[in-house]
Amino acid sequence: MLLPDNIHPELSIYYNGSLVLGELQQNNSQSILQLFSKMKAKTDMSFPTFLLCLDWLYLINVAKINERGDIEICSLKD
Repeated sequence: MLLPDNIHPELSIYYNGSLVLGELQQNNSQSILQLFSKMKAKTDMSFPTFLLCLDWLYLINVAKINERGDIEICSLKD
């Protein structure tokens, strides 16, 4: 769910997406499994939630998959 209708913002894709983005800002290019393992250790995020976060970040043009298959932050020149 993008916006929860209850009082648990930690379940929203917006909140979890910000955590994924924060991790990407620390290390710009990471494999999907490496990024997920870091998120799982820090937040106990499920894989489906993680994938929805990546989808959301891609849709708003913040993250992309590079030529090597790693996840990275989009640059302003793209």
